[in-house]
Amino acid sequence: MTRVERYLKSIHPYPKQEEFFKADSTRIAYGGARGGGKSWAMRTKFILLALTYPGIQILLLRRTFPELRENHIIPLQKTLKGIAVYRDSTKEFTFKNKSRIKLGYCLNESDILQYQGQAYEVIGMEEATQFTYMQYIALTESNRLSGNTANFVPRMYFTCNPGGVGHEWVKRLFVDRNYGENESKKDYTFIPSTVYDNEYLITKNPQYVKTLEALPPLRRKAMLYGDWDAFEGQYFPEFSRERNVCRPFTIPDDWMRFMAFDYGLDMTACLWFAYPSDKSRLYVYRELYCPNLILSEAAKEIVSLSGNEKIRWSVASPDLAGRRQDSGRTGFDILASFGLGGVLAADNTRITGWRMIRELLRDGKEGKPRLMFFESCTNIIRTLPKLTFDTKVSEDVSSTPHELTHAPDALRYGVMSLGFMPGEVTKRQIPECDPFDEWREKKPMNYISFLEK
Repeated sequence: MTRVERYLKSIHPYPKQEEFFKADSTRIAYGGARGGGKSWAMRTKFILLALTYPGIQILLLRRTFPELRENHIIPLQKTLKGIAVYRDSTKEFTFKNKSRIKLGYCLNESDILQYQGQAYEVIGMEEATQFTYMQYIALTESNRLSGNTANFVPRMYFTCNPGGVGHEWVKRLFVDRNYGENESKKDYTFIPSTVYDNEYLITKNPQYVKTLEALPPLRRKAMLYGDWDAFEGQYFPEFSRERNVCRPFTIPDDWMRFMAFDYGLDMTACLWFAYPSDKSRLYVYRELYCPNLILSEAAKEIVSLSGNEKIRWSVASPDLAGRRQDSGRTGFDILASFGLGGVLAADNTRITGWRMIRELLRDGKEGKPRLMFFESCTNIIRTLPKLTFDTKVSEDVSSTPHELTHAPDALRYGVMSLGFMPGEVTKRQIPECDPFDEWREKKPMNYISFLEK
């Protein structure tokens, strides 16, 4: 018997693991829930590849070294005893046929740079949702022929659970199957598995299954059933596409309209808001989400989209109030010179702003949410439910991945510019006022004081 045949005889994969072994696309993901046998499947697949293809170069990554050691180095040392030689200095297993399994970790964003310029026919990202999208993209550049093996198509393997800093990009590629211009759905395969697919745990460790079944509802949906719309650390679990998103309709002329935007060269995110005279509900009815716009271009684009609408007030990133050293002009001066005048610095109070949004996403007195989004506002709908808690600041939103924060920041600016809570005007008896008029008169406006009345 060959080494491969002997090894195949010694393993007993479950049906979902066999499916993972046989998948032949260039991007293959396995998992979605706890207890599905992900790490074993990844290790076993890589051993099979190393035994089958002489000279193949394989890279297996975890986010931290302790995870790498416990989940892969120690198990591989036991499994490959007499089959491959382990070198601790380089963290790699070398086989008699010159194949190699290199193990690494990427705790920091920059750690991925150590693999630039290297070539691996196979790259595995264990717990892929713990890696950022930029780390994934950087690794794709190293996923190429090394020149040590022939007749092999380079590919990447992933294991994953919902949640984590990489939740959004993994979900987009493998669950939502939403692909960009240079991405093809035929290259991506997702094999979902749960603890119920793991016969060993079901029969030998039923208590673990009961532990997963006893988790709090939101975490149970993610970890037991692999629900990618409910994950650990989600900041806005109140958001629901079914309840908070509606079809576009013509905004009545007597509705109040205003605008808020978050500006950055990496992304300009602008939202248009409207509410009826009874202030019962707030609608986000238009968005601009565009990268690489200088401030003058952003102003022109916003003015063009606003058309002849009567926008009663506009707020934007507070940092635009700072004067530029080269010209002595503020960002707001530049906006005004290109047709977008009257813009004021937004209230950047973070935690209070996020709390207000959470309240508005919930049902009001009428049993309906007080914050609604036109379904055409795809980016705020996409990013808002993907925000997670900051691990260092209680009740704040994590600033990473940064791409997810632009549109929600604009939403927060807009909500904080209101002098009332939609759906609670009668109860609080807040007098009719036009915030824009007060700003024109340069009167200070403490929005928090309105909430305390």
